Amino acid sequence: MKQVIAARTDLGMGRGKLAAQVAHAAMNAAENADPDAVRAWKDAGQPKIVVKVGSESELLEVAENARRRGLPTSIVRDAGRTQLDSGTATTCGVGPAQDNEVDAVTGDLSLY
Repeated sequence: MKQVIAARTDLGMGRGKLAAQVAHAAMNAAENADPDAVRAWKDAGQPKIVVKVGSESELLEVAENARRRGLPTSIVRDAGRTQLDSGTATTCGVGPAQDNEVDAVTGDLSLY
């Protein structure tokens, strides 16, 4: 069991902003998951991997591919209080789910 968070590299987010957006994606996607999957993921130590996407369109493609496969997913859109405009899509959480299911969507993406 694992979760992967795809984060955009084209936005120039600072490290703190990136960390916050990744945390939002992780929590939101887990809230959309089956409780049994969340329990198994927690029992496995809540593995999370952060990967890169280069644009909003790539981010949305990851989310759509995950949805088509029935995986829990969440796109984070920024509130616009600091570095980004309101509504900017920053990250996408996929999972928690079985490793091979998440890899089918995110396995070709580079680590952040």
